Amino acid sequence: MSDPPANPIYKRVLLKLSGEALMGEQQFGVDPAVATRIAKDVGEIQALGVETAIVIGGGNIFRGLAASARGMDRATGDYMGMLATVINALALQDALEQNGVVTRVVTAIEMRAVAEPFIRRRAIRHLEKGRVVIFAAGTGNPYFTTDTAAALRAMEMKAEVILKGTKVDGIYTADPFQHPDATKFPTISYLQVLEKRLKVMDATAISLCMDNKLPIVVFNLRQAGNVRRVIMGEPIGTTVTH
Repeated sequence: MSDPPANPIYKRVLLKLSGEALMGEQQFGVDPAVATRIAKDVGEIQALGVETAIVIGGGNIFRGLAASARGMDRATGDYMGMLATVINALALQDALEQNGVVTRVVTAIEMRAVAEPFIRRRAIRHLEKGRVVIFAAGTGNPYFTTDTAAALRAMEMKAEVILKGTKVDGIYTADPFQHPDATKFPTISYLQVLEKRLKVMDATAISLCMDNKLPIVVFNLRQAGNVRRVIMGEPIGTTVTH
């Protein structure tokens, strides 16, 4: 039975993916099957006329914070992590374009042979023309996470919401994998997330969203079709608002 036709509740969204989202069941790297599934989910909402930007992490390849804990200079480690996000962005771009979705990779660190440099107005124009825009290399600065990059790019693109795809179906009082009795929040405020130190996004990203009243929807990315469900306003995941 097909879903009844309805209109998406968002016109422009920013989808935040962790690098680990691309690993699937592997220990590191990119699983092409997972990239293809995510590409199909994004293609579904593009077909509904939703303008989609994506920020992707690099934790499946390299994590600057972990490297600095082992003695590497933090800034150097972070720059390496930013380069890892470019590899992921190119992999996702390939998967999207194989599914017929026109995509542009835009990087905060210039590397013109593989991607466009970040120019805000040009990125907005891509979205208006129905292209998916993947923002790579974080903010281009060390000491900032890709969560903060997602919040920043969402503001710059005037996105209506950040969709944070994770491996759990929302925000819980504790890690539901380790604490089966943990309860899920259907909605939660930015301040509660900060006060309870819930690992949704880092504090800088949450503060940025709070200051600009940008809602965040945390949902399970591993279930096919969930991106569309969020876009159509189905009550899945947890919404962080003021």
